[in-house]
Amino acid sequence: MTRASLDNVLCDPERGVDKATMRALSTCQWVKTKHNVVVVGKTGVGKSYVGAALADAACRAGYRANFFRVPRLLEELALARAAGVYASLLGKLSRVDVLVLDDFLLNPMTDIERRDLLEVIEDRYDKTSTVIMTQMPTKTWHEALSDPTIADAICDRLVHNAHLLKLGGPSMRRKKALETQPQPA
Repeated sequence: MTRASLDNVLCDPERGVDKATMRALSTCQWVKTKHNVVVVGKTGVGKSYVGAALADAACRAGYRANFFRVPRLLEELALARAAGVYASLLGKLSRVDVLVLDDFLLNPMTDIERRDLLEVIEDRYDKTSTVIMTQMPTKTWHEALSDPTIADAICDRLVHNAHLLKLGGPSMRRKKALETQPQPA
């Protein structure tokens, strides 16, 4: 797989991505101002690629970035709690300049997972940047999080200072698969 780059993000009105937005994000001003980026779209439209490309741009600009799928991050936090290193892991997560969280709200969360996620988001708020990739529109996050108080806290810290990208169009995976299929002779 080639390295993700904002230069290679397919800018197309059908996808909801324009060159001016990608150019602005590539400057990493959003990281400098400690803003977030939320990328919303259905399966296959390129959310993970955009998240990885944002992390790549940040690293090229001298920032540190980590990429996690939310289910794996929640598992890591549970293991850290059991091993007695929970606070240490939270500290590491709070200090990385850009934390990329893929598959946000893909699965229902338990109460402890919601609280863990809030801890991560709270520790980063107004100090660092977070990139969220999700299939869930931001207006549905409260319902998906199932706890009104925690949902308010998470949404307030993630959304109000976020650049929102709504990706659309056909699945990029399907398009790529069709392009690589052997053509009849």
